[in-house]
Amino acid sequence: MGVISQGILGGVSGKVGNVVGASWKGIDYLRIKPSSVANPRTEGQVNQRNKFTVTLEYLQPNLGFIQKGYKSYAVQKTEFNAAMSYVLNNAITGAAPNFTVDYSLALLSRGNLSGALNPATDLATAGQVEFTWDDNSAEGNANATDKAMVLVYNPSKKESMYILDGADRTVGSQIITIPSTYAGDTVELFMAFTTADGSIVSNSVYLGSGTAN
Repeated sequence: MGVISQGILGGVSGKVGNVVGASWKGIDYLRIKPSSVANPRTEGQVNQRNKFTVTLEYLQPNLGFIQKGYKSYAVQKTEFNAAMSYVLNNAITGAAPNFTVDYSLALLSRGNLSGALNPATDLATAGQVEFTWDDNSAEGNANATDKAMVLVYNPSKKESMYILDGADRTVGSQIITIPSTYAGDTVELFMAFTTADGSIVSNSVYLGSGTAN
């Protein structure tokens, strides 16, 4: 049974019909009790859960990168939630129930800083990946002191290695060390740039996959 305290204009505690009253941090509020769902596992619901799962598996290993790359989108939500929303709405492909992430569309960083010019990668050396790019610090809003953000994602191990404040844009290369246990695994490669103070980032760019040595 619900109780209305302090008269008709007071707060409601408990349930009155399908209305539930409660208090949070001293604020009284009402909510409608949700109707029971006859079939909580409709095809649409299952598909959405599958999409959610593949998105979560992709983003969780890249949390640190996302926290910097989506900082400007963390408005009344976390950086991770902003990334989840973007990837779910823009980068999930495939037919039910076999959904996958399209890495070329699944941005790990979003911003209006000038991106990398002619980026490339080299996995020839055991235990490392080298990222290279051309210096475009005189173009757009790029700065000579912008820092490279590079990431090596290992889907089979569900983990990533990344550097968030790498070489200056003018340097043109950044090497990242990867575990020896990655040898023989397919890895997915991404990079972006951030200003020296971390206030602005570029969109991340997907540089394809390769086999780690």
